[in-house]
Amino acid sequence: MIGYITGKILNRQEDRVLVLANQVGYEVLLPTVVMEAVAEKNIGDDIALYIYHQQTERQPKPVLIGFTFEIEKEFFQHFISVEDIGPMKAVKAMMVPISDIARAIESRDFTTLSRLKGIGKRTAQKIVATLEGRMAKFALKRDEPKAGGITAQDFAEQVQDVMVRQLGHRVSDAKRMITEAFKRNASIATPEELFEEVYRGQQEAPPPVETD
Repeated sequence: MIGYITGKILNRQEDRVLVLANQVGYEVLLPTVVMEAVAEKNIGDDIALYIYHQQTERQPKPVLIGFTFEIEKEFFQHFISVEDIGPMKAVKAMMVPISDIARAIESRDFTTLSRLKGIGKRTAQKIVATLEGRMAKFALKRDEPKAGGITAQDFAEQVQDVMVRQLGHRVSDAKRMITEAFKRNASIATPEELFEEVYRGQQEAPPPVETD
């Protein structure tokens, strides 16, 4: 199964690119938000894509769907777990950054969700019913860096806000876990990296010692 492709752009159309990798041309569908991210690339330029490989008994012809970031692919896999949303519908619906969609899900913003291509009010309700409470990580995805760069304090506050407001942590506990995450990994450079390190630390933490 193909999970990642790096090569050169041979051709591009409105919703797909043809990528030459190891002397083989791969046609890769791109959601609108991904196509916009690679819009400045020209024929012959290098490109690297994380791939969702779709092939079923009902659809034996392989379909490759590409993403600029692994977290976009992960979001896509959550998105297609919703009833009535298959891979092709999800590709068309991803018109805006995944952080916007994730925030709409967590805030139960049915109006924003129903504006996505192919997503009506009823499907928007199914999306929230299925994914609400699981989107905090994706809501942190930064799509464009701030001018002058983002500081650790900027995204630490952002992660803390999600942990407290959406995940139910106390402020003091959230601050402690964030501080410990930076101690374990001083090279954290994005909100999603910090979020993952926080919860990696919780998974690795030893169980509390019981006392008589």
